[in-house]
Amino acid sequence: MNTVSTLTRPGASKKQAASVEFRNVTKNYGGVTAVDSVSFTIDAGQLVTLLGPSGCGKTTTLRMIAGLEMASAGQILIGGRDVTNLSAADRDVSMVFQSYALFPHMSVLENVAYGPSVQGASRKDAEAMAVEKLSLVGLSGLERRAPSELSGGQQQRVAVARALVLEPQVLLFDEPLSNLDAKLRRRVREDIRELQQSLNLTVAYVTHDQEEALAVSDRIIVMSNARIAQTGTPRELYEEPADLFVADFIGDANILAGTLTGVEGASADVKIDGLSVRLPHRGAKPGAVKLAVRPDAILLGEGASHGSAIAGRVKKASYLGTQIEYDVETATGDLFVVQYGRKEPIEPGTSVNVTFETHRGVAIIPGA
Repeated sequence: MNTVSTLTRPGASKKQAASVEFRNVTKNYGGVTAVDSVSFTIDAGQLVTLLGPSGCGKTTTLRMIAGLEMASAGQILIGGRDVTNLSAADRDVSMVFQSYALFPHMSVLENVAYGPSVQGASRKDAEAMAVEKLSLVGLSGLERRAPSELSGGQQQRVAVARALVLEPQVLLFDEPLSNLDAKLRRRVREDIRELQQSLNLTVAYVTHDQEEALAVSDRIIVMSNARIAQTGTPRELYEEPADLFVADFIGDANILAGTLTGVEGASADVKIDGLSVRLPHRGAKPGAVKLAVRPDAILLGEGASHGSAIAGRVKKASYLGTQIEYDVETATGDLFVVQYGRKEPIEPGTSVNVTFETHRGVAIIPGA
């Protein structure tokens, strides 16, 4: 794959980031439609994540950007140039694969320096660039090892460094952190994000990890059954899900039944059991509605319910250090609740009154 035409070394000019656009792109495998008439734009210099469950079409979409899969219909543009029918070698992109794909006969340093070397950098420059990126992903001191002498997580980080050492028009990541432990995953994703922003790179990033997507993305494209379910910023997707699938998939959500009793301007009054709340109506009409309520938007008060609240009983309490998680039984259904900062859990069996922080994490689901 032709990954870069201008190398990042002293005196090298920086290329302009390129946009990526899909126009009604479809990919068929025989009688199976893997991607169904998908349209979106990744603006130049943005990191956009394709997020969804296994089999939703996100990796096939990424591979069509790379030219590793050819579209059955529609048009793909990179930097305004139609690349729909161009091979991977004719697209200025670089990809980190879910598999490691390292050269077994080369050292770690040689693997990472290979791209700059074949693109014309001197051995000294190529190795200096490789050393810098290996430090970035936490592999300093392992430069002379063979891939077979590394753990799976270390091999994946070599693959990340090998892509980061080049500055393509578009950088693609397919589940790049899946083999790292939680602490390293956080560090490497932060490094990827920092590098993307400092170099103004256009990045398409595939993951099934919602926390990872929320942490690194300018925008997220949520896919379901080969189509786009919703596109938006992390905050928009979390706080204003377009449908039940997005509400349930992005983070944890309690899906509750309520009754919309009246609309005034952009707001609506909604009754859920004994609790009345005012929320943006999002196009909903008076009558039955569904609400997405995030676990950390639920407040628990000990004692019998009073006033505008939902009566509940704690079924289970789990202490997780930074937070306490509860299962709370109510007449409207069981609730999953997360509280931060509290040191002593509410004991199971305790009666509680349930209210919501409606300014965040509570939304009417349109059309549900």
